[in-house]
Amino acid sequence: MSKARKQLIEGSNLYGIEPREVPLYSLLQASRYLKIPFGTLRSWVRGRDYPSGNEQGKKFSGPVILLSDPDVARLSFMNLVEAYVLNGIRRVENVPFYKVRNAIKYLEDKSPSKHPLADKLFLTNGVDLFIEDLGQLVNVSRGGQLAIRNVVEEYLRRIDRDPTKLLPVRLYPFLRSPHQAEEPKRVMIDPLVSFGRPVLAKTGVPTAIVAERFYAGDSTDELGRDYGVEREEIEEAVRYEAPARKAA
Repeated sequence: MSKARKQLIEGSNLYGIEPREVPLYSLLQASRYLKIPFGTLRSWVRGRDYPSGNEQGKKFSGPVILLSDPDVARLSFMNLVEAYVLNGIRRVENVPFYKVRNAIKYLEDKSPSKHPLADKLFLTNGVDLFIEDLGQLVNVSRGGQLAIRNVVEEYLRRIDRDPTKLLPVRLYPFLRSPHQAEEPKRVMIDPLVSFGRPVLAKTGVPTAIVAERFYAGDSTDELGRDYGVEREEIEEAVRYEAPARKAA
């Protein structure tokens, strides 16, 4: 980690007025909300050991997502967005992980940030990583070489950003697997709505409440009429919450 980035992390006000920085989500919650395997997410925020040819037989790979407080094992909304972007890069577009680390290191050197995976406009062509910088496309996984724009940004279109600061304010997680580029934005996560829980995008009703009523006997048509949404939106909310109910 660069010195500048470390200072930004240490200087943040954990319980200040910025809701995007409040540690709201446990690792288990974040794993369920984003459909990321728990072990994978844990390695991203805690780091992991991997086999090595040194005397100890293993080497530690540090975290790529830095929590505001390492002693509080919870992710902020900004951390949640970082994990979402990282999952998109690794899972959807299959960029090698070492290139992700190269990109983060490049950004630390050029423009220190507490959340480089969230507050930079990352793009990728499935091989390398790019960011928009002063109107040019910069290849950050190869040390800053300029590149031609030929990219896929399905998951980035599902992040709403503040129009002035371009910081993430709202996330629309993919609800289906495999991901579909034009999947409707039916569920959202916003730190200012329902304490950051996933909700129906049109109404702000938590998806957990929708699923609870469905499994208690209410039909999708009844729920749709109650909440003023289409039946398909109720079905998506129930499907989204299904893994959490199975694990309970």
